[in-house]
Amino acid sequence: MTQFPSIFAFLHDLRQNNNHEWFEAHRPEYEEAKALFEDFIQGLIFRFDAVEPLGDLAAKDAIFRIHNDMRFAKNKPPYKSHFSAVLAPGGRHSLRLPYYIHIMPGGSLLAGGAHMPTSADLQAIRTAIAEDPGPIKKVIEAPEFRKYFDGISGEMLKTAPRGYAPDHLQIELLRHKQFLVVHPLNDERVLEPDFADYALRVFAAMKPFFDYLQPLVGTQMRPAGKAPKRKREQGMKRERI
Repeated sequence: MTQFPSIFAFLHDLRQNNNHEWFEAHRPEYEEAKALFEDFIQGLIFRFDAVEPLGDLAAKDAIFRIHNDMRFAKNKPPYKSHFSAVLAPGGRHSLRLPYYIHIMPGGSLLAGGAHMPTSADLQAIRTAIAEDPGPIKKVIEAPEFRKYFDGISGEMLKTAPRGYAPDHLQIELLRHKQFLVVHPLNDERVLEPDFADYALRVFAAMKPFFDYLQPLVGTQMRPAGKAPKRKREQGMKRERI
């Protein structure tokens, strides 16, 4: 029996009533939905050796809190309308590339990769692509990868990065500021009894992409979900990297 009908029901109601008073009045429903999500994530962790070892990771260390960070944005609702978690050694504080699961009615997905790479990370990735694009092309053109992912996703520069000509043969890859893969999920797929099996297959198809990126970023990665120390205010001009 899948946990997700109850989880979806709570998240749907939260999206319609995203305020402190409603949340506290419905805290028992939240605690139940949270426990169901934790059970699901713990089950994935127990089976994740089929993708890669996670060490002694516990679900509570993998799951993000439902409270929004109110420091950097005005008019943000107090609570997220989704549950999410990262699967990587160390969980939310991992310095390794994270496998990410995001559960939300009408907007669930499985994703992973370099979400907030440092300047050094980007330089290493771009150098590797420019010098020999064969390995990454082999990864993203493999049939099992293409079965689940529509290429590399993430924020891109509008122009060529510093040091690269606009007509570089690999410019579309080099323009990336994030190196992500994303697999959207419709509600029907999440509600299927075999969703855990499906998620593991998607993450396994993601693994060669991680195998390519991880040696390039090393331990320079920021922990999953952690913003850069000098976070930009909304509307400020970003550095061209």
